[in-house]
Amino acid sequence: MTTGDAVDLDRKPDTSVRDETVLAQSPLLLTLVCVGCGAVLGALVPLLAQWLVTLRWAPFKGPAELLTSVPEPWLTLGATGVGALLGLVVGFLAVHESLAVRIGDAGIVLTVQDVSRLFRREDVASAHRDGKQLVLLAPDGAELARESSSLSLSRLAEALTAHGHRWELEDPHREVWRRWVPGTPDLPEGADSVLRPARARSSGTTPTTPDSWPGNCAASA
Repeated sequence: MTTGDAVDLDRKPDTSVRDETVLAQSPLLLTLVCVGCGAVLGALVPLLAQWLVTLRWAPFKGPAELLTSVPEPWLTLGATGVGALLGLVVGFLAVHESLAVRIGDAGIVLTVQDVSRLFRREDVASAHRDGKQLVLLAPDGAELARESSSLSLSRLAEALTAHGHRWELEDPHREVWRRWVPGTPDLPEGADSVLRPARARSSGTTPTTPDSWPGNCAASA
């Protein structure tokens, strides 16, 4: 500020823009859960090995005999430590791949694997959950984003509506989608060759309405 600049001491702060809301899994909690589960599974390995060696035949009986040759308590301590270490690795991966959502009046930011995507308010018509996925839709019904999410449904809905975004309990265009099977009539030529690999790519994250094709696309054939 230079000498002589006037300052309005009665000016009120601008409160028209609300603070952003950030929803994300707690990295510490998620990592601790994975480490704990890994430690428990590791502690159970010696018990499983001791049971396998009592059987006349069992898969992995050779490695089980090798494990049981390690004296206690080193066997249990070692197995528990290895399990906890593997759980720590899984925890780091889970934190890295978990979805974080930053919601503001101006738009929505989705962050996965350190990659953030901004969706401006005017570009997003609504948001909804499809199974375990968060879906953002454009005004024309096109799908802007679909990300796996374990965030609280109620917290997502509350945060989005608090910032003026539209939240739907389900896909608002669900009724115009048609179930697809190879050979479905009235589809554009070559649709089957496009939909087969698309279904294969999404097989790990099955949506609520799998193997479907928009009814308006079929009508355009």
